[in-house]
Amino acid sequence: MRSLFVPTLAGLMLSACATTGGQRLAEQDPLEAFNRRMWDVNMALDKAAIKPVTVAYRTVTPKPAQRGLRRILANLQEPFSFVNALLQGKPDQAARTFGRFVVNTTIGVGGLADHATSFGLPEESEDFGQTLAVWGVNAGPYIVLPLFGPSALRDSVGLGVEFAGDPAQIAIREYSGLSSTERLGITGLRAIDLRSRLIDSGADAVLETSADPYATARSAYLQQRAAMIADGNPGQDMMDPAVFDGDFTIDGADPADFEGAPATAPAPTGQAAQVPAVESQPALEDQSAPPSKKSEN
Repeated sequence: MRSLFVPTLAGLMLSACATTGGQRLAEQDPLEAFNRRMWDVNMALDKAAIKPVTVAYRTVTPKPAQRGLRRILANLQEPFSFVNALLQGKPDQAARTFGRFVVNTTIGVGGLADHATSFGLPEESEDFGQTLAVWGVNAGPYIVLPLFGPSALRDSVGLGVEFAGDPAQIAIREYSGLSSTERLGITGLRAIDLRSRLIDSGADAVLETSADPYATARSAYLQQRAAMIADGNPGQDMMDPAVFDGDFTIDGADPADFEGAPATAPAPTGQAAQVPAVESQPALEDQSAPPSKKSEN
């Protein structure tokens, strides 16, 4: 669940296709003037509505219920991760993701409980923006989307594909029998859960103490996406060292890894400070999972 204005940008995005999915243009931020204005709009909306609603949700909803809802929403993302793992040429990961979905949907009661992890089937999230990067599509310019927040042109295209082609969303839309209002409620729950995770991560404190919250958000987003695309494997040549020239870090990602230096030990499990972003980016969760996946290409 992530983007808005995509179709008119798809041609430009695909024309940037190369042998690696780099991020240099995104780091240069040629749309900074527009992005800063949109950032201010998004922050105003967050302050006026999104954060207060989320704080109320956290206050009245018991922690076990919050965890259960989060797991159900995460389980709904598994079919799309399965499709993207196949598109990235990773059949073993696709099989694990499919198995995880089956286990948690059945004995996990629709994802309310996560039994799959204890069975050796951890979450391995993939989205179409990552798939485009694996195919060699460059990130394009960094862009702040209305409501959705930090993104890049490539990831915005991926977001549009997700809106149209996510199997779980298609099933809910076409076969669930839910009204449009009820489906909108599900989307609202996703947004609230994402904002709640950002509060848990300490993102608000980072932004409040940053000299330039916009630049901090941009740096965090680009680092996060680079780590997700490489699946924790710094040997992937699609990683752009230019992204790691700041002082903002994420769990398990050492800037030295991307300069050919020996990797340091992963940071302890936990969430580094993240920043408001697109849901997209399920990805704002713990990045400390052990390196593994892209070797299946």
